[in-house]
Amino acid sequence: MAYDVIGDIHGQADKLHALLAHLGYRNIKGAYRHPDRTAIFVGDFIDRGPRQIDSVMTVRRMLDAGSAQAIMGNHEFNAIAWHTPDPLQSGEHLRVRTGTKGEKNRKQHAAFLKEVQDKPELHKEVIDWFMTLPLWLDLPGIRVVHACWHKGYMDELAPHLTSKNQLTPELIESSSRAGSMPYVTVEALTKGLEVQLPTGHSFKDKDEHVRHEVRIKWWNETSSTYRDLALMPDEERELLPHLSIESDPRTPYDNAKPLFFGHYWMTGAPARQTAIAACVDYSAAKEGPLVAYRWDGEPILNNGNFWKVG
Repeated sequence: MAYDVIGDIHGQADKLHALLAHLGYRNIKGAYRHPDRTAIFVGDFIDRGPRQIDSVMTVRRMLDAGSAQAIMGNHEFNAIAWHTPDPLQSGEHLRVRTGTKGEKNRKQHAAFLKEVQDKPELHKEVIDWFMTLPLWLDLPGIRVVHACWHKGYMDELAPHLTSKNQLTPELIESSSRAGSMPYVTVEALTKGLEVQLPTGHSFKDKDEHVRHEVRIKWWNETSSTYRDLALMPDEERELLPHLSIESDPRTPYDNAKPLFFGHYWMTGAPARQTAIAACVDYSAAKEGPLVAYRWDGEPILNNGNFWKVG
């Protein structure tokens, strides 16, 4: 039970290799290994950065060598859906490639596509590997999910997953259909919980898209208001009313184990979100560092256990 939980990589292989070296992992026979520890990756290996395949293969070789475990992020799910034809619409794919929405999807996925578009066998190989990644890990001592630990949604989805909490091809299709149970649950686990903003309120996300819905700090169990829970720039957030969120989608965490997640593009000095919950995504895809939390069995997380490079 000695884990190094590593945040969203997004094609930043240079930062990944530097962080692994900083943590004491050494490249032995093609895979980074540590004599006493296991790396845990929270997903989002691809999109945005300059070294997509190198990032994927570094993680994959570590899993093959037994020196790491990993889960699926929303960018791996999106890559699978982009690659998978839609059986209900001839010439279409489960992730839209046409129109305004398709243009947005292609732009987000461009860095990965650039490295595989002329290599269909490699593209399929990587997609097939993404399919082996579980949606969450419940390990001795800790839990790991990409965006949101939601027991209600997990219990609802689990009977349809493999025994290792992996998506099946059938679930990839159904979770690409808005409104279905798989869509709602997989969206929450890989992208977080989202609520409609009060009338008259909106904001621009990191890609300059105007949003009328907002992700919320599902881990914050001491408040229920829009202003306290909305994940948006502070200037806009402080304009939100101190009203409780309508149709609050959260479920309380049981606090049985420390919990780690990524996804949220945090900034500033890495720090825990609660005494037992920590985000390890600090915007490595852009100018931020790649962050890890070094866990050694402590039941209460310690801000001094964050490591970073970049």
